[in-house]
Amino acid sequence: MERSIYRSGLLDFTARFAVNLKGGPAMKPQQYAKWKQKMLLGASLTVVAPTGQYDPTKLVNWSINRWAFKPEFGYSQRWGHWVLDGYAGAWFYTTNSAYVDVPVPKRQTEAPIGSFEGHLSYDFKKQRLWASLDGNFWWGGITALNGVRLPDTKQVSSRIGGTVSIPLTKHQSIKAAYSDGTYIRFGGNYQNVSVAWQYSWVGWPNRKR
Repeated sequence: MERSIYRSGLLDFTARFAVNLKGGPAMKPQQYAKWKQKMLLGASLTVVAPTGQYDPTKLVNWSINRWAFKPEFGYSQRWGHWVLDGYAGAWFYTTNSAYVDVPVPKRQTEAPIGSFEGHLSYDFKKQRLWASLDGNFWWGGITALNGVRLPDTKQVSSRIGGTVSIPLTKHQSIKAAYSDGTYIRFGGNYQNVSVAWQYSWVGWPNRKR
């Protein structure tokens, strides 16, 4: 049976705070163009505020009607043309006090969701041409309604894919990516294809006014 819905309104506000813990100092564009990466360590915190449109009588909403926080730790290491990136974090949620349930909304809680993401990329001899193998894995998120735990809502899923970035000019490139589900325990499985045009100001000479 085919069904469709229409929603319009504001999304939740999202902010991300990030800091380098080791490597990657602040540099001018000319310095960055010549910089050679070694090991990088960093940390970030993503915050989602429930500012979007929410209606407890509707199953599909723009807002999640709760606060969400994701601390994350990042690692990156280069060996010649090879670069390994890894990110480990977890989502934490506050209570949704009005989860959809007609006629009386219920109180919903959700356990943390752990996540891991990794990328192994190779830089070719041609400047700014690179390709990577990408993968992720996440687990957890068991929900409870009015204190009643729902084990079937546990999420254990992973995806794998690849990305390639092809330079067009000194400052422009095209990036294409593909991913597919490898293990889906809860939620929908899908294939994703994306193409992006990139422009970089790195390497521009200083201009005196």
